[in-house]
Amino acid sequence: MTEKEGRPYTYIITGDIDAMWLRDSSAQVRPFIRFVKEDPQLDRLIRGLINSHNQSILFDPYANAFYDSRARISEHNNDRTDMKPGVHERKWEIDSLCYTIRLTYEYWQETGDNSLFDDQWRSAMTLVEQTFRQQQRKDNPGPYSFERLGRGATETQPNKGFGRPVRPVGLICSAFRPSDDATTYLFLIPSNLFAVGSLRQLSEMYNAAGMETEARRASDFAAEVETAVFKYGIYNHPAHGEILAYETDGMGNFTLMDDANVPSLLSLPYLGLIDADSSLYRNTRAFILSDSNPYFLQGRYAEGVGSPHTPGKKIWPMSIIMRAFTSSDNAEITHCLQMLLATHAGTGLMHESFNPDKPGHYSRSWFSWANTLLGELIVKIAEEREMILKDFVFETPANG
Repeated sequence: MTEKEGRPYTYIITGDIDAMWLRDSSAQVRPFIRFVKEDPQLDRLIRGLINSHNQSILFDPYANAFYDSRARISEHNNDRTDMKPGVHERKWEIDSLCYTIRLTYEYWQETGDNSLFDDQWRSAMTLVEQTFRQQQRKDNPGPYSFERLGRGATETQPNKGFGRPVRPVGLICSAFRPSDDATTYLFLIPSNLFAVGSLRQLSEMYNAAGMETEARRASDFAAEVETAVFKYGIYNHPAHGEILAYETDGMGNFTLMDDANVPSLLSLPYLGLIDADSSLYRNTRAFILSDSNPYFLQGRYAEGVGSPHTPGKKIWPMSIIMRAFTSSDNAEITHCLQMLLATHAGTGLMHESFNPDKPGHYSRSWFSWANTLLGELIVKIAEEREMILKDFVFETPANG
């Protein structure tokens, strides 16, 4: 943590990569927000992270990950985009900006501290809205493009870095998914729904800051995107009925899958973006947790959703955690906990992904986001479903 002009600034790495993702760092501190009024040092740390996020957005709203030094050159410096020193990676992902809004909103809800809404915050939030508007691509493709040479399709965008064509229907383009993999069709539905929720949170904060015009603007923007999601983002599946597509282009083309990274379709109730009991979500969830989803995998020790980010037979613990978060069935939640316990390969830690037949074959030894989510889940279960933990049978984890 550093201080500049009386403000704290916090730099939180994602784990075994020395860079700060807006998404990961926000999720890593979220469970601790509830304790800020009891711990001044914790309060300062999270307040410093909010300042760092706002500063980073003002530096480059299209970047997803930053360094603590504006002089540091990234290993990705040769990417064909407007790359700057101080940026680790410049992959445009809607969710990066949404996580910043969510972090600020939940801290504000806990503290009631309107001093958050200072000039830096106002400038950053104006730029967030501007970036979302640019990526609706109503008149032109906007200023952002991205190409990474010599890598696979998940690392770059076609069409000189602007991605496949879309019809401007009110949805927001996202060049990359929360996994940092390239989208196939640019209208990423879970991230657009995240933007809807975030814009409504932003509207509420604008009102608290006395910015009534800006509050109405953000609220109207949220309604526009939401309307477009439910007009263009629903697919009538032959086995599961009406479901939310993962991606679309507004022209009737869809990507039917789910990815483990949050926001995912599975995680929508966890993020407060859809009613878990709605038929649309229930149908979508049934699709996700079936072999209709090309990234739903099963093995000896676990079943769950993987990601193109980790090719092969690799489940992400995050997907099992999200399955538990979005379930109201004690048996299903217990099953998720048992799978998580059986697959940490004796390390006591969640990983990015693992082979469900050989959990010792995993990626990323230190992936803080997944570990934080597990801690958040355990606290939620302890508070709301204590009987699950009371009766839980701890088994020896697989090390294969």
